[in-house]
Amino acid sequence: MSQLHLDPARSRRAGRRPRTSVFWLSLPLAVAAGLVFLLPLTGLLPDTGQNLDATRQPPGFLDGGSWAHPLGTDKLGQDVLTQFVSTGRLTIVIGLAGALVAIVPGTLLGVLAGYFRGWVDRVVSILINAQLALPFILVALAIIANRGSSLPVLFLVLALTGWAVCARVTRAATLAVRERQFVLGLRAAGASETRIVLRHILPNLAGTIVALGTLQVGTAILVESALSFLGLGVAPPRASWGSMLASGQDELSQAWWIAFFPGLAITLLVLLVNLLGDALLTHHDPRKRRR
Repeated sequence: MSQLHLDPARSRRAGRRPRTSVFWLSLPLAVAAGLVFLLPLTGLLPDTGQNLDATRQPPGFLDGGSWAHPLGTDKLGQDVLTQFVSTGRLTIVIGLAGALVAIVPGTLLGVLAGYFRGWVDRVVSILINAQLALPFILVALAIIANRGSSLPVLFLVLALTGWAVCARVTRAATLAVRERQFVLGLRAAGASETRIVLRHILPNLAGTIVALGTLQVGTAILVESALSFLGLGVAPPRASWGSMLASGQDELSQAWWIAFFPGLAITLLVLLVNLLGDALLTHHDPRKRRR
């Protein structure tokens, strides 16, 4: 029977690849977030007031455009770049907060189900399957029709539509950690269940939880953008990239840049966030790293 021989140099290179991916994916995200949050403080953004003499002005890099409005103007003569930056701040904040409100209850229920098993596991598994069987748009419509459009209601929708995936993954990870020798030794030594979960189980799941939270940021941004595009997300006077995209859909034939830049930003941001989350999962999962 042949034995499996692992090349140490190859293993080290495989371990470095996820870390390198995490760095190169984190860099553009950090730069983009810094520009969105710090650019308004510099005073370099054009005025966001209406100017009916400069309506539907193309971006500065196109014929007929002006660098006074680098991304052009909308049908009211308002600067698209200023709107893009201001709405981007809210989109990023919603993505981060939406991931948090989903990952906290999801992680809590997943850890409880995976560690205590029995009836707790059965109840949580039924809730997970029931939640995953419901289309998120129906859940969102039901809640928003009953409560109206507001940021608290939006966060409630993000929590209800995101916790199940987090719970399912953390449950599976907890089941694996639960059977390790150090956990069995702690039980034999008389350590309390609370101490084992808080001091030993959760720290071993930290990498998985961070990766899940990163992936959930992209999901929250997509859900919020879809709801805002339908007029069910952020309520005026607030605006996000999704609502900016919705306001520009009627202008595609005359001023395509109004909808193009927020749509491109949503696509690139979600793509980079998902790639970063996948790289983090690979970094913290030895089986994926070996593959």
